[in-house]
Amino acid sequence: MVGLLEGAIGIGICGIGALILVLVGGIAYMYNKLVVLSKRCDNAWAQIDVQLKRRFDLIPNLVETVKGYAKHEKGIFENVTKARSAWQKAKTPAEKAKAENMLVGALKSLFAVAENYPQLKANENFADLQKQLEETENKIAYARQFYNDIVTEFNTTIQRIPYVFFASVLGFKEKELFEIEGEEKENVKVKF
Repeated sequence: MVGLLEGAIGIGICGIGALILVLVGGIAYMYNKLVVLSKRCDNAWAQIDVQLKRRFDLIPNLVETVKGYAKHEKGIFENVTKARSAWQKAKTPAEKAKAENMLVGALKSLFAVAENYPQLKANENFADLQKQLEETENKIAYARQFYNDIVTEFNTTIQRIPYVFFASVLGFKEKELFEIEGEEKENVKVKF
């Protein structure tokens, strides 16, 4: 009888040990999956940042080219500069989106001014900058879409069972989508 009791206790301890091992393994698996998804979100955000920086690096050249033809349009150039500065100071996706809205409006004004100067539209440097900006806009749109897809996957995962029970305890919180407001959802028109 004592042998049976000792055997049952041994099996119970092994069962508890196995259960603990499975539980720790499951938590480790979930943690690693959340880390991978979080890092993918960070990388996707960095790709947006790279493309936005490329666009913002093109803007001073574009402004200088237009300035030579439209010297009396000082307010437009100041608005582009303010929008560029706001973007450089922005840290979160929401702040970047707000700065993006400012820039899109300023660029629309800049291109509207350029429409009034046929010799500017024929300028080779301006045409090259326009082409580069259009290519960059396409890359930004793709990077935004990819980022939002990854963030949606991450946010969905941390809300699903069993992740929902461990995500916040392990320090994982929802990430912010990169959203553009209102009419700014449309691409910047750079055709002349």
